[in-house]
Order: sequence, then structure tokens, then C-alpha cells
Amino acid sequence: MPEPRTWKGMWAKYAARLEERTGESVDAWNGRIRAEAPDDEAGLRRWLEDRGVTGYPQMLLVMERFGWPDFLQRSDAELIDGQYADREHLRPVLDRVLSVVRARHPEVEIAARKGYVPLHTPRRQFAVVKPTTKRRVDLGLRLDGEQARGRLVEAKNLANETINVRIALASADEVDDDVVSWLDRAWDRNL
Repeated sequence: MPEPRTWKGMWAKYAARLEERTGESVDAWNGRIRAEAPDDEAGLRRWLEDRGVTGYPQMLLVMERFGWPDFLQRSDAELIDGQYADREHLRPVLDRVLSVVRARHPEVEIAARKGYVPLHTPRRQFAVVKPTTKRRVDLGLRLDGEQARGRLVEAKNLANETINVRIALASADEVDDDVVSWLDRAWDRNL
């Protein structure tokens, strides 16, 4: 299976982005936050935004101040193992999807979450793999403007609002040429 990107790696990426945008390190910002910022999350977010810190660098500083969620402190392997703990027979579906995507798009970024595995182009998320039931894994795709038809069904609350369609998969064998074609389309549309 391709290696997921790690939270430590993402932390480093966002820390570098923060320093690039502001000229100050995470440690410097943490010192300023302790000395000057409001003590509540909403107040801290406004305070950071007023200083030009938005997006992932802001998220990083908020978590630095108020604590990191448990799932961010667990390894990607632990998170994925947890997703499939009571449905081990579905794990080959995830492994097959990840193998196909990595072979066709080596620059794909894979980042495990507590309940699903998102896949990113260099620009943004284009797909998610989620063990939705004990008999089904959903491959959610970001295909703006695409209507549900055939194997594509509407995706409601699969991962986030950008994932609009999904394909239900019960076995690795169902990751066929049709599924690969849809994955490629989602990749291309989200570059």
C-alpha cells in the first residue's frame, strides 16, 4: 500500500507556509499568542486573521494553543486499522484503490483520518475512501457538475461537501476499468 502522508509532515508543511507568509516561526507565533491573543478559540481565530494568518497555518496555531485532536496523534496505520477493525474483509478494497491511484498518479497525497482516507491532487482533495457499512466501502469523488447515473450515486455526508458522487464497492474486484476511469476523471478535474 502507498504510504499516507503523515501529520508530522503536514505540520512541517503548514509551519513552513506560516513562516513563508509571515516571516515568523511557529515558536514565535506561539509566544505572541501566549502574550497577546484572546483565551478562546473564536477570539484567537479572529486575532490571527487580523494578522493575516488564515487557512491551514491558522488551524495549526489553534491546535498548538488548544491541543491536538486524538486522531492527529495516532499514526496513519493506526487510523486505517481502526477503520477496518470490524470489517477486515473490506480492507482489500482500500488497498486496491490506493494501489491503482498511486500507479496512475504517483504524486497523489494520501492522508488518513479517523473515519476515511482522503486522496489529494497537488491542488486539492479529489476522492475519499470510506468503509461506510460492514459490507460496503464508498469511493467518493469530487466531480463538480456530475449527476448520479449508473454506478455513480449521490454522495451525502460522505466526508465533506465537496464530494458529490460515490461508487459503492463490496470487494477489490469491483475496482474495475469503470472505477479507474472515474478516478482518473476526478483527478483531472481537480488539478
